[in-house]
Amino acid sequence: MTFGEMSINSQTYAEAISDLLPRVMREQAPQVSRAADLITEAIRADGVVHAFGSGHSQALAMEIAGRAGGLVPTNRLSLRDIVLYGGEPASVLDDVRLERDPSVAERVLALAPVRDGDVFVIASSSGVNGVVVELARLVKERGHGLIAITSLDHTGRVEPRHPSGKRLCDLADVVVDNGAPYGDAALPLPGGGATGAVSSVTGAALAQMIVTEVVGRLIEAGEAPPVYLSMNVPGGDEHNNQLEARYAGRIRRGA
Repeated sequence: MTFGEMSINSQTYAEAISDLLPRVMREQAPQVSRAADLITEAIRADGVVHAFGSGHSQALAMEIAGRAGGLVPTNRLSLRDIVLYGGEPASVLDDVRLERDPSVAERVLALAPVRDGDVFVIASSSGVNGVVVELARLVKERGHGLIAITSLDHTGRVEPRHPSGKRLCDLADVVVDNGAPYGDAALPLPGGGATGAVSSVTGAALAQMIVTEVVGRLIEAGEAPPVYLSMNVPGGDEHNNQLEARYAGRIRRGA
């Protein structure tokens, strides 16, 4: 994706995103459909969708798991789980290189309420850090379906940081390309570098496309989709609590 010479302001960023987003949504429609296949099949088999992202990709995991309008059988995994559920000191999260350590993935997965038939969504724009690649490897080793949301432009231009030499996209059953450029930002700066991040915007849209595709398929089949209501509308808590009871001990609604 090349934007060429341009002024740096809110309007040029808006124009860049307005050009990119429809193209990503259109071009990734087949992959969105394949991702919806995996999730719909899992939900019908009483499975749960586990979503993971580190760094800013945590935001994409939050689009998948535990939000209004989203699917109830969803669980968000996070690096902070090793503190919240694993008893590690909070100081371990101060290490900005934590996501590069493959051994952390096994600790996160061991703390997760995972069952056979569950499916995973792993988000990483770079797709090369040790945690995401190792988590993907473990997920596939244990027979789970895996959807990756990543930037194929970026991941193909950087060296993997996992000892296997693999990237997230090498391990997934379905790879959804978020369309972000190398380095993620869209507007080139005169002295080098760029500003105006892309992956959070396109990733959120792709995540919601996958969710709504699943919900639509369930409705078309005459099945009631297990969808969260906003906690901030009357009856929202009661509705959500009733649905969450079906998956007691299997999902965590992130704070």
